[in-house]
Amino acid sequence: MNKKTTLIFDLDGTLLDTLEDLKNSVNHSMEIVNLPTRSLEEVRSFVGNGVTRLLEKCVPGKQDSPKFEKALALFKEHYLVHCNDMTRPYPGIMELLAALQEKEYKLAIVSNKSDAAVKELCRIYFQGLIEVAIGENEAAGIRRKPAPDTVFTALSELGSTVEEAVYVGDSEVDMATAAAAGMDVIICTWGFRDRDYLKEQGAQILVDSPMEILDLV
Repeated sequence: MNKKTTLIFDLDGTLLDTLEDLKNSVNHSMEIVNLPTRSLEEVRSFVGNGVTRLLEKCVPGKQDSPKFEKALALFKEHYLVHCNDMTRPYPGIMELLAALQEKEYKLAIVSNKSDAAVKELCRIYFQGLIEVAIGENEAAGIRRKPAPDTVFTALSELGSTVEEAVYVGDSEVDMATAAAAGMDVIICTWGFRDRDYLKEQGAQILVDSPMEILDLV
């Protein structure tokens, strides 16, 4: 991998452990629409493709179910208020970002979480460290990952090119996003997918702790 000037990070499962809050909002909506609640491990396996896909995997019948739209709306309403109850940066993330900032790397977040939630969580945890944060905003014509739209938008805002940048994520969606953008990719093993699964999906550069990323870029 060539020397980089820019890192584009996934959010959930890469920078922040958001799983408990996602599970709680899922189960809040499931309880109200009288559907079975979901375990932490189930939610872990469901996330990565945005909130609509998450709820499709939770609601039998997906969008054909008469309960789907209500469940989705309830999830969004609850998560907007409770997205930071249990969420925390993974160990070592703040130290990594501080070190990258000191070395004057350009940093951004791209996520399939709603744009409002991404910007709010970036403000709470990474203000002064990460200058660009972009979430799902398909209404504005920016397709969600694995389409490369959010990555290209972030690179444009940072004034960087694909060749200068590396994508950092934790899932098969992140690998597909990097491939679609034509970027190098680093995959972390502390997130929502385990190492064996990631290797099966084709991950080639794997890191087990955040500071390993610094040595690679």
